[in-house]
Amino acid sequence: MAETTNWTKFFKGWPEQVPRKGIVTDTHGEANPFKSFLLSGDMVLFERSNPDALGARFIMLGFEAISAVKITEPLRVDAFHAMGFEGTLSA
Repeated sequence: MAETTNWTKFFKGWPEQVPRKGIVTDTHGEANPFKSFLLSGDMVLFERSNPDALGARFIMLGFEAISAVKITEPLRVDAFHAMGFEGTLSA
C-alpha cells in the first residue's frame, strides 16, 4: 500500500517544469517509454513514445503495478527538489 501512495503522490505532484517523459517499469519487468501521461483515480494512462510490437500506443497501469520510473531528460537538482527529493547530487 505504501508503494501505491508514493507513486500516487509522485505523479499527482509532477512539476510543470519537468517534461512528462521517461520510462516506466511495471511489476512484470516490462519497460515502457512514455512521452506524456494522464491520471484517473488509481491509474495512469501513459502515451508511449513509439507503438509496442503489437501496435499499442497507450498503456494503463494502476499505481500498484509501477515498480520504477526512469527520467530520460537531463534535469538540474532543483527539478528533483520540486518532485519532493531532498539533498544534493554530485557535481
